[in-house]
Amino acid sequence: MAQAETHYTLAVPGFDKPVKVLIVVAPYYRDIADQLVSGARTALEAAGATHETVEVPGALEVPQAIALAHRLSNYDGFVALGCVIRGETTHYDTVCNDSSRGLTLLGLQGAAVGNGILTVENRAQAEVRAEAAGQNKGGGAAEAALHLIALARRWGNAGKDVGFRPAGESYQVAGGSDIA
Repeated sequence: MAQAETHYTLAVPGFDKPVKVLIVVAPYYRDIADQLVSGARTALEAAGATHETVEVPGALEVPQAIALAHRLSNYDGFVALGCVIRGETTHYDTVCNDSSRGLTLLGLQGAAVGNGILTVENRAQAEVRAEAAGQNKGGGAAEAALHLIALARRWGNAGKDVGFRPAGESYQVAGGSDIA
């Protein structure tokens, strides 16, 4: 059972500049969502991050809201929260797969996203995973976002000179000679 498992967790990174995080939550199961949000807020505040929370109708809208915020705002990272409980139809598979895929694609595009959307078989599993004093998957998602923000800041100013140059633009190579 997952409760008996022990897992290694990385230490939460520290930051020398303010961190601003957007929590996007689908409160379809309000009590579970509230626990996830509580855990995420506690983790962010412990790291000194500021945060805002917005609600969307369901798990499928979470990646869309994050995509909008990533493109149009100035958040350093995002925490995706919600819960999908298996029902009697294949809708469960669609919601789980598409919300996860959307969040993954955002991450691959440079958004620092912690995924805390629970995908479970029943309500009891959701309650155990969401409980802020228990498995605290909301807090874990917030900490994942903080780790990705730290990496983005570490590598964001690397100043690598890669890619193509416009025709006629010169640059220096080792040895000091200019190449056009």
